[in-house]
Amino acid sequence: MRASIPFPDISPEIFSFSVGGFEFALRWYALAYIVGIVAGWQIIAWLMRRPKLWPESTPPMTPTLLENFMTWIIVAVILGGRLGYVFFYAFDAFAADPMSIIRVWEGGMSFHGGFAGVIVATILYARRYKLPLGSVADSLAIVAPLGLFLGRIANFINGELWGRVTDVPWAVVFPGEAAQNCLIMVAECARHPSQLYEAGLEGLVLGTLIAWLALKRGALRKRWFLTGLFFLGYGLSRYIVEFFRQPDAQFVSRGNPLGYAYQWGDWGLTMGQTLSLPMILIGLVLVLWPRRKT
Repeated sequence: MRASIPFPDISPEIFSFSVGGFEFALRWYALAYIVGIVAGWQIIAWLMRRPKLWPESTPPMTPTLLENFMTWIIVAVILGGRLGYVFFYAFDAFAADPMSIIRVWEGGMSFHGGFAGVIVATILYARRYKLPLGSVADSLAIVAPLGLFLGRIANFINGELWGRVTDVPWAVVFPGEAAQNCLIMVAECARHPSQLYEAGLEGLVLGTLIAWLALKRGALRKRWFLTGLFFLGYGLSRYIVEFFRQPDAQFVSRGNPLGYAYQWGDWGLTMGQTLSLPMILIGLVLVLWPRRKT
């Protein structure tokens, strides 16, 4: 018998209650968003109170501007994440039922879509208030890995976005009919806990590196450097984890068991890898490009 780890008995809901016939629940995924945004806001506020970390010893935002900026970011994450999921992963379902785009309670968020939303919001906010765009972006790069770490842990607790079938000793038997549909003859469908791989790479490793460079090596004084490092680090991490992560069901078939969104013979790219390649290229440009005062 293959070694595997049973899925921990953790409910996706922290608590729930009913009021007037309406059911309310706090889920781990929602808590991850809340904690990530609030903690990120406080970390950036702490950085803004330390002028020596920034170019010309001038933080890019006042407390009031930062507070307003976080409102923009919250809207951008939710709107961009939903639109990205619909257009990158579920466009056929959206075409058949356009109203599905607003039913966020049914699930479906794309990191790449949410990230694109944050980019647009950051550019617009910096232009509107004449802020140094590079420094504003760098402040987000410091806290983004924390949000990714919390989000991936929540994905694991929810038993979603699991990995491919494997026989490694730390494989996890995720619950649910979809997770147990292995397409191969095995007694027990154990999978890579790819959510934890992402939490480690995108969250702990990348976050620790960026924080160390910002606080100990003066990287915040080099505008765009940390932003580029985040693009590069996330893109590489996601590209690698895609080899272990189960691709979205709409891309998987018996003729395409690896779930390639784009395939050329026996070689191809998953949708996650396809969306990560531009991030890797942009990250390399920003890391290697001479520093500019923007």
